[in-house]
Amino acid sequence: MIRFVTAGRLRRLEQEAEQARACAREVQGQAGAAWGRHVREVWDLTARAETAESDAGILRDHVLEFEAALKKAEARAEMLREYADRQEAVLERTDADATVLRERVRLLEAELAEARQVGRSLVLLLHWGQPHSIHRSHEDAYAYVATRGVPVHAWAPSDERPAAQVLWRLVTFTRDEAVKGFRDASAPSPGGREGAA
Repeated sequence: MIRFVTAGRLRRLEQEAEQARACAREVQGQAGAAWGRHVREVWDLTARAETAESDAGILRDHVLEFEAALKKAEARAEMLREYADRQEAVLERTDADATVLRERVRLLEAELAEARQVGRSLVLLLHWGQPHSIHRSHEDAYAYVATRGVPVHAWAPSDERPAAQVLWRLVTFTRDEAVKGFRDASAPSPGGREGAA
């Protein structure tokens, strides 16, 4: 079949082709704009993902730092708890020691009250010249020192050496109203002088 194309038909075809080209350019422009938006969105999402990944890394680092600090704080708290337990044990021992010392002081005060009676004598036990304890008799003092490993036969009579040069020494003392206090029982009463010898 043979078809004849007239000049009018050719103009219409050219117009349609021009319209199709214009439409294609418009679609191509829209596609280019859509591609540009897509590329920008991809870049934006990539930047966001990188920022989120960086933030997540920073947060992971912070979490690790906090965990390390928490472990260190827990270790310090445990150390402080152990220290507090040790101090509490020391305090309990100190309380027990204080109770024993209070009882010892009470007994010594009772013995001193008895010693204040005129004519009653007590024995002061000196250790290297320092007062150590008070006893009712020489025998009580010997027995006490024997509990510390010094046998009774090891005692020697007092000599002229100063008390500070002797391991254990006994001094008998008594209440003396003439001096308003106590004096060495082996020394004579000074008469009317006041004060302790």
